[in-house]
Order: sequence, then C-alpha cells, then structure tokens
Amino acid sequence: MDTELATLEEKIRQTARLCQRLRDENRGLRQQLAALQGDKRQLAEKIDGARSRLETLLKQIPE
Repeated sequence: MDTELATLEEKIRQTARLCQRLRDENRGLRQQLAALQGDKRQLAEKIDGARSRLETLLKQIPE
C-alpha cells in the first residue's frame, strides 16, 4: 500500500512539474506571438507606405 501511494505521489509531482513547464512555455509563446504580430503590423504599414509612394510616382509618368 505504501509503495502504491509513493508511486501515485511521484506521478502527481511529475504531472505538476509538467503543468508548470507547459504554463511557462505557453507564456513564452504568447509573448513571441505578440512580438511577431507587432512586427507584422509594422511591415504592413511599410508596404502600404511604399505602395502609396509608388502609385504617386506612377501617376507622374507621362503616357
């Protein structure tokens, strides 16, 4: 009986450690996602600005 309880206790500890590692990993992934979304937003703004400048230049070219 004591052996079974000790085994169960160890399994519970392992599960708790795994849950903590997964929480930490999830937190890190959320931070990475937020940073990448910010980068994506900045790149989209740069593309829109470049597109606008290009359209302006194209309008200035005589046909």
